[in-house]
Amino acid sequence: MRFTTFFIAVLAYQAAIGQSLEQFLSHPISSELAQSQDGVLLAWVVNDHGRRNIFVHANGATRQLTSYKEDDGQELSGLLFSEKGDLHVYVRGGATNRRGENPNPASQPEGAEQAIWCVNVSPGSEPFRLASGNSPSLLKGKNQIVFNRGGQLYSIPLEKEVFLEQLFKARGSNGNHQLSPDGTKILFVSDRGDHAFIGVYHINEKKIQWIAPEIGHDGYSVWSPDGKSIAFLRMPGTRIGELPNIIGGVKFSLWVANATTGKATAIWNSPGDDGGFSQNYPSTPLSWSKSNRLLFFSEHEDWNHVYAINPDGSDLRDITPGIGMVESYCYNADQTAIYFDGNREDIDRRHIWMSDVKVGKPVAVTSGEGIEMYPAWVNGALYCFRSTYNTSKTLVRHDAKKNTFESLDLKVGPAFSPKGFVKPEQVIMKAPDGTTVHGQLFVDRNQKGKRPGVVFMHGGPIRQMLLGFHYSEYYINTYAFNQYLASQGYAVLSVNYRDGIGYGRDFRRAKNQGPRGASEYQDVVAAGNYLKTLPEVDASKIGLWGGSYGGYLTAMGLARNPELFKAGVDLHGVHDWAFRAREFSPGGWWGIGEADMALAYTSSPVSDLSKWTAPVLFVHGDDDRNVLFQQTIDLAEQLRDKKVDTEILVLPDEVHGFLRYQSWQQVFDAATDFFNRKLKNK
Repeated sequence: MRFTTFFIAVLAYQAAIGQSLEQFLSHPISSELAQSQDGVLLAWVVNDHGRRNIFVHANGATRQLTSYKEDDGQELSGLLFSEKGDLHVYVRGGATNRRGENPNPASQPEGAEQAIWCVNVSPGSEPFRLASGNSPSLLKGKNQIVFNRGGQLYSIPLEKEVFLEQLFKARGSNGNHQLSPDGTKILFVSDRGDHAFIGVYHINEKKIQWIAPEIGHDGYSVWSPDGKSIAFLRMPGTRIGELPNIIGGVKFSLWVANATTGKATAIWNSPGDDGGFSQNYPSTPLSWSKSNRLLFFSEHEDWNHVYAINPDGSDLRDITPGIGMVESYCYNADQTAIYFDGNREDIDRRHIWMSDVKVGKPVAVTSGEGIEMYPAWVNGALYCFRSTYNTSKTLVRHDAKKNTFESLDLKVGPAFSPKGFVKPEQVIMKAPDGTTVHGQLFVDRNQKGKRPGVVFMHGGPIRQMLLGFHYSEYYINTYAFNQYLASQGYAVLSVNYRDGIGYGRDFRRAKNQGPRGASEYQDVVAAGNYLKTLPEVDASKIGLWGGSYGGYLTAMGLARNPELFKAGVDLHGVHDWAFRAREFSPGGWWGIGEADMALAYTSSPVSDLSKWTAPVLFVHGDDDRNVLFQQTIDLAEQLRDKKVDTEILVLPDEVHGFLRYQSWQQVFDAATDFFNRKLKNK
């Protein structure tokens, strides 16, 4: 009865306002671009209401290649064309959790798996399963792939009902494989836990060769264009008692090895602890161009930039200079230049630039109010994924002469409407300690009178919210919900608190953050106080919401500043840093040792609940692989003991980044109802 009444009330309210959640949330999301070797065929994934399918584009036309019809949460990745382009390979399903369970958010009775599939690109063809595994890559000259399963490498022909072959057995977890230019060898990384080796498997001789084995973490290896050399990055091995720290940094060096002898030489060393983020975050940490330049990411000059260097260590250049970070790049046809995306000259958006790999000197390719990401150069044309403030991420081709974009996606379904969106307004604030903080304000100024305010905090914390639809699926959905809240009579301020990306290395590695003092929480308070100054906002009705790290900051606001924050929606938040460091993983991925435990606890919302009086809605999927479900159990039970108004929404079998459209819709319906009851109508 309670839920029936709730949904009737929601529908009635939506009818009165004139906008529904579906109108904001239902835009299909495109991702995962791949191309055939001749560039004639393109393939990408479209998530339409949770139904994930592969689409192909050829000869000016786009069509759907697969026909998955359910919102089942099974992701598609690893897109790959055969050499002839007549077959398409892909991975369906997600990786296992610690118990060996694959994501099954729809609770399908038959269970779920992560498997490699193949389909003929001819219309009407049905996909067939090859094997369980991931990360497929082609074997040159053969209708066959190499792939990873359980940290070992296997091969299998692209045919129905054939047997797979394990290529070799080696200690550790072996992956990041790459075929040599002549197709006779496979370069791979063998992760041994506290150190890692670069290996080469000789296919014909069936032997393993180790490249300059040492005590460090060697990785990100690439072949030279002629196959005679190998480049890789080396970081120090793990010392006794050393714990992984997501905000820390390490020294790293760039090495070049002779592929025949295995002997290697360091050609560049980072000047400080500038490694870690620059290798883990980008999709291409290291590459070797056909024009014989090695390209790598580094933050040693404060911004995450692409540097180019000759194989002998000479002529190091930042080829993406300026204020702003770089996230990804692609080469032009002869690999003498790159197209890169970043927030250069537009700090709260993303655009594409071109730069020569020898000289640098970037030139703007795209600009304006759109957000352009993940460039790809195909047969003389630039492709990318693009969004705006009222359209989600779609695949487009850029017309350089007209400076226009042509969408390759099929038309958006009738449920989505761009008309109800407001242009987010850039906000720049000062935290109490003087830190400059950016945010995006969502206000429908056609609505009159005072309204409640809501502060939104992203997760990560290595994220940056933008002045438009995000490029990450999780934040595409949260952006849509912030827009929906604005349409429903709220003023929403999304705050890019310190610890996030987009504003330089020092901002991301801010002192005393998280378990070491929660310094970023001042930025949340600054955002709340900013909302109080707006004439449209009722200063007595300010709430907050966020997921993961944003859930942590939501709980902090309710625990520490009840005079400011009157209600909160907390999605899978970390509530006890010390518990995370003990139970989630050693150090909790924040390097929290025994000496840090007391400070980690006092930097957590659970350390003092004496002032928490505001109502809260907790949301958590119980197959969360990022934040233990028990973090919500513990805090919710403590608040119930204190008689705090506590509501719970549990999503059985959902993971951290909700995989089903139905899950997002359920969460946002519940959050809307909660804010309406506890904030707007109170």
